[in-house]
Amino acid sequence: MRNHLAVLAALMLAYPLYGQQGGLSTYQFLNLAYSTRVAALGGKMVASEKADLTLIGQNPSLLDSSLNQTIHLFYTRYYAGISFASASYAYVLNPKNSLAVGFSAVNYGQFDEADETGNITGSFSGTDFVLTVCYSYSIDSCYSVGVNLKPVYSHLERYSSFGLSADIGAQYTSPNRLFAVGVVLKNMGMMIKPYSPGNREHLPFEIMAGLSKKLAHAPFRLVFTFHQLQNLNLYYSPPTSTNQLNVEEPARPNLAERVGREFMSHFIAGVEFTPTQNFCLRVGYNYQRRNELKVLERVSTVGFSWGFALRVSGFDVSYSRATYHLTGSTNHFAITTSLQRWL
Repeated sequence: MRNHLAVLAALMLAYPLYGQQGGLSTYQFLNLAYSTRVAALGGKMVASEKADLTLIGQNPSLLDSSLNQTIHLFYTRYYAGISFASASYAYVLNPKNSLAVGFSAVNYGQFDEADETGNITGSFSGTDFVLTVCYSYSIDSCYSVGVNLKPVYSHLERYSSFGLSADIGAQYTSPNRLFAVGVVLKNMGMMIKPYSPGNREHLPFEIMAGLSKKLAHAPFRLVFTFHQLQNLNLYYSPPTSTNQLNVEEPARPNLAERVGREFMSHFIAGVEFTPTQNFCLRVGYNYQRRNELKVLERVSTVGFSWGFALRVSGFDVSYSRATYHLTGSTNHFAITTSLQRWL
């Protein structure tokens, strides 16, 4: 219970912080990384010249005909007893039209229920669910578009809510399949049934763009993602130890420094090393995560993430680990296979 309260207190204290996005919208679980690949490469990814069912939650246009009858299972043990998981399945109608269905859930664990005097009267739980129906259309061999329709249900203690969200994405892939660029409008929609009558909240709308570049003569893929593009005031200036000691603050940064910090706050970078078709090593860096969650006395590897994928007997088994804070890291597990291989 203490761990739950610590996490909730940290989230509540983060709401008024300048430049941060927390507390400005509901259904934040829609932004979790339901993919080991995404988690390893910094938490967000909207472009890939390589077909990957795990990415349709990031950009629906990444679904294509090569993923016919592919199934993907994912699980993460998060902080303070929280866990989330997802399952998805793709089916190709014809070479140009593809469908996929996914289901994701977040379990927040058990909480102690108490009255106003602090007496324990019972316990309660919290869960969130989202069903994703993805459709993509290949305009030609280079251009594709897609849409996700996502009914959302949330239950927290005695309160419940229902909403409807949608993603619209597009991608261009070069003819040699070495380069891709994508853009997505994510989490558009509204809360249909609020937790309390008359208190409808905004969904976590976001605009993202990115590119993926596979080197022609080396086993490396570079992945760059720009997130929260609808917000041009994303950079957060954390308090420094000198401020806490009442020492004179440094001079205000000049225009070039402010632009550079704002640019980096939107920037996520990742690298994939694929020496063989059966193994891939991944490393990612998220500047915003590192800047907002670091502890100055011990920055450590906050903001960095890594993972690997291994193909064994027709199964793609993958793992990733992301460091959000010194309190610990998250571990992500997934397995993917094609039912065509077995049927």
